[in-house]
Amino acid sequence: MRDLSNISDKWKVSYEEKINSSIDSLWDLISAPSNLELFHPFCKSNKTIKWPGKNSIDELIYLNGLTFIRKFKSWDEKRGYSLLIGEKDKDQSYVVWGITEKDKSIYLKITVYPYFLQNMPKIISFFPYKFVVIPALESYLKSVIGGINHYLKTGKIVPKNYFGGHKWFS
Repeated sequence: MRDLSNISDKWKVSYEEKINSSIDSLWDLISAPSNLELFHPFCKSNKTIKWPGKNSIDELIYLNGLTFIRKFKSWDEKRGYSLLIGEKDKDQSYVVWGITEKDKSIYLKITVYPYFLQNMPKIISFFPYKFVVIPALESYLKSVIGGINHYLKTGKIVPKNYFGGHKWFS
């Protein structure tokens, strides 16, 4: 398991977007078993292994066949959760999903602390992060949250690659 004690010192990528629904509807969606199959545009399947709450586990298979396991570390009803994600028995990225209310609007923010290059000095990893990792993860997170908004608005499952393909997951 990944050591999270100094996570705030690590590289991270965040994306936040206004969600056009209530906190209850958003929470019901993102806390449902196999929820990624409804809104995640790069998800081929999302099998529940243990659900719900802290210590939940599921499997995410991306469109390109890459298989990740998500292990939930925290679960705060109607506020969000955190998890570790990665290939089975390999390095894990830490991810935080947070729901907030600002000026009577609901927002969802996803922050990813990717595992790759984390053990390298920031001076060496700066350019790969700045010009490769950050743009790719921002695009990914924008598609995931866009899928959530689309599903909450239409009630229809988000089509594969709905916002365009992704070089890591499509």
